[in-house]
Amino acid sequence: MLDRTATQFSHVKPGDTEFVSGGLRNFFLYRDLGVAEATNGKVIAHLVKANMAPETGTGWHRHEADFQIVIMVKGWARFMYEDKETLVEAGDVVHQRPGIRHFLFDYSPDMEYLEIVSPADFKSIDVEPVCEVPAPTPWK
Repeated sequence: MLDRTATQFSHVKPGDTEFVSGGLRNFFLYRDLGVAEATNGKVIAHLVKANMAPETGTGWHRHEADFQIVIMVKGWARFMYEDKETLVEAGDVVHQRPGIRHFLFDYSPDMEYLEIVSPADFKSIDVEPVCEVPAPTPWK
């Protein structure tokens, strides 16, 4: 039987929460979708969108997380996953296996993605560079 005490029902409409700064990256804005609170920190779901041009990108890092997916809602982003360049476009879904070393280095001005991660308080750990990273596309 489903344990209904461990999590709560949650329904967040577009006007219920706003995009705000202060998330993991200062060049992105984040919109909380209420999932972390509803799951008592088991899962976080937020929308992430571009706020500034990709001058330096995220740097090489990995996450201490059990599960992470990125669903590109608008625009595109280019990642290095280990030594493989990957273009993620609107409609694409990426499962980032735990511990994968990656670098988000380029994205469109309209980039927006849904990120779902467990646990909600996952950590981002800087790592040594894996390989050279291409230059980002300048915004006009």
